Amino acid sequence: MARYKDVFQLSVQDIELIERALRQEIGELSDRLHVSPIDSAHEHREEEAQIRRLHEVLGKLHNQKIFYGQANQTGIPISG
Repeated sequence: MARYKDVFQLSVQDIELIERALRQEIGELSDRLHVSPIDSAHEHREEEAQIRRLHEVLGKLHNQKIFYGQANQTGIPISG
C-alpha cells in the first residue's frame, strides 16, 4: 500500500497561491449560500461544512508559519 509523504517543500509563493485559492473557494461557496436559494437544508449543511473544512486548512497553514519579530546581535531572526 502506498504511503503519503509527511514532509513537503513548498516556497512562500506556493503557500500564498494555495491560501489565495482557498479564500477564493470560500468566497464562491459563501456567495452561493447567500445569493441563490438552496433547494434543501442538506445541501446548505454540506456547503457550510465545506467552508468550515477550508477554513481549517487555512488555519493549519497559518499555524505552521514562523513569524519573525526582530533579529538578535548576530543578525539571526528570533521567533516572536
